Amino acid sequence: MSDANLYTFENPEFKKTYWHTCSHVLAQAMKRLHPEVKLAIGPAIENGFYYDFDTPEPFSETQLAELEAEMRKICKEKLKLERFELPRAEAIQFMEEKGEPYKVELIHDLPEDATISFYKQGEFTDLCAGPHLDSTGRIKGNAIKLTACNAAYWRGDSNRQTLQRIYGIAFPKKDELDEYLARIEEAKKRDHRKLGKELGLFMMTEEGPGFPFFLPKGMTLKNTLLEYWRECHKRYGYVEISTPIILNQDLWHRSGHWDHYKDNMYTTVIDGEDYAVKPMNCPGGMLVYKNEPHSYRDLPLRMAELGLVHRHEMSGALHGLFRVRCFTQDDAHIFMTPGQMKEEIKGVVRIFDEIYSTFGLTYQIELSTMPEDHMGEEKVWQFAEETLQAAIQEMGKDFILNPGDGAFYGPKLDFHLADSLGRTWQCGTIQLDFQMPERFELEYVGEDGEKHRPVMIHRALLGSIERFIGVITEHFAGAFPTWLSPVQVKVLPITDRAAAYADQVAAQLDQAGYRVEVDHRNEKIGKKIREAQLEKIPYMLVVGDKEAESGQVAVRARSKGDLGAMDFAAFLAHLKQVVDEKQMDQAL
Repeated sequence: MSDANLYTFENPEFKKTYWHTCSHVLAQAMKRLHPEVKLAIGPAIENGFYYDFDTPEPFSETQLAELEAEMRKICKEKLKLERFELPRAEAIQFMEEKGEPYKVELIHDLPEDATISFYKQGEFTDLCAGPHLDSTGRIKGNAIKLTACNAAYWRGDSNRQTLQRIYGIAFPKKDELDEYLARIEEAKKRDHRKLGKELGLFMMTEEGPGFPFFLPKGMTLKNTLLEYWRECHKRYGYVEISTPIILNQDLWHRSGHWDHYKDNMYTTVIDGEDYAVKPMNCPGGMLVYKNEPHSYRDLPLRMAELGLVHRHEMSGALHGLFRVRCFTQDDAHIFMTPGQMKEEIKGVVRIFDEIYSTFGLTYQIELSTMPEDHMGEEKVWQFAEETLQAAIQEMGKDFILNPGDGAFYGPKLDFHLADSLGRTWQCGTIQLDFQMPERFELEYVGEDGEKHRPVMIHRALLGSIERFIGVITEHFAGAFPTWLSPVQVKVLPITDRAAAYADQVAAQLDQAGYRVEVDHRNEKIGKKIREAQLEKIPYMLVVGDKEAESGQVAVRARSKGDLGAMDFAAFLAHLKQVVDEKQMDQAL
């Protein structure tokens, strides 16, 4: 990084230090305006900062605005931040005299040999390891925004005190804050939970937290997505399998999942034997491979599975379709000879390129290497990591190194998708595995007539189907491309006299394989159009007496408005092209 960018948000460490200092400014503002409030902790986080406070009532919008104003004053005061250290006993006494019991507890919990440091700015002092900016004047006061106040448990323990957590964001420039807040507002409009309800896609219930229910239109969307998935996999030489949801616990011990994943697994007992609900599909895939003998001529064998998996997530972590307890994993397991590894990795990247581009999604690749908690020898890991790296580099792909974050059985390439708001989502992954074929004693007969161990790729493309639907719902703001839209065309008769012609048009569209509805309500055409727009229908066909007589339709496109009258046959040909080519644009 150049020296010019060292003190900008291009430098992650500077950004973290900037936001950490903002959290201290927030705490100082709180103590000035509400001296009775007790301080807990205030770190920098991925997007901004927060501080936890012990106060009986949540803070109102007005109080947050008052705190913001006080923070701006503190920035203008240009208070120097000074670090000092105290011995343990003095540090405890110092915080006891200030009436800060949470700080006293934190000091007690520090290791005996820990350095106990504080930062002072003006009249305010906080227990902190740092680092911080050298002055509150370094913070742009008018580029600070307190964004939310939520309840939070002290130290994440539901049996401890409930605190109030105030979140904030800050930038070195006011226009950067404005751009960020505009993105947040746009993200709220695109929230898949909101759109899922408005568009009738899915629902959640108290009877099954984290277990999504797909509604008729949501199922149409999901099935259309899966039809495309199957069509692509067929072209790329995959076969499809299905494995059971519940398998005995011995299998999970053999695969290694029990040792590494048991806290996230649901278990049951059948006929006195311990079973587990699968959190992954791969052990079942091992059993399918082992079901019959294989020769080198059978390899590579590409087995895909849309497998329903269950994982225990804490209730506080659940979030719409993004974090659920039950989802469909679009897995594939590719069994191959060592000499086929590189080409198979490239083949997976090619299908990624095709499918992601269909949705207008770009990606960045991350190479995750051997974690501390791993199976197998280091030299095997090194060979696997080098193979992954060489394959993508030969394709001209760049990557970011993520040391120590591989799966317990092998290194991986993670594909982080960027949506229309520039947010990233980790969906696709390619994991190279020498360990599980060993554990399951998988074999193939080589050209030499001897038995050999295959190498294996674990591969998810969309990841969780449910989560991917959430991602593309927000990416498209619910306005799905015509080929994917649950309803592709809505026919809007102007009067009852046109009802029969509207039904005729709809029947022809249905017969041609398109998803169509007719709005026969006794409403004005303007209202029908507005509501179809809110439903994000790609095409509206307005029909009245004139259209019925001429065999035409008045076409309105969701993105382009009124396109005028055209022969129905011409519209049908256009619709076929848009859907068959999976076009993103509706231009006529």
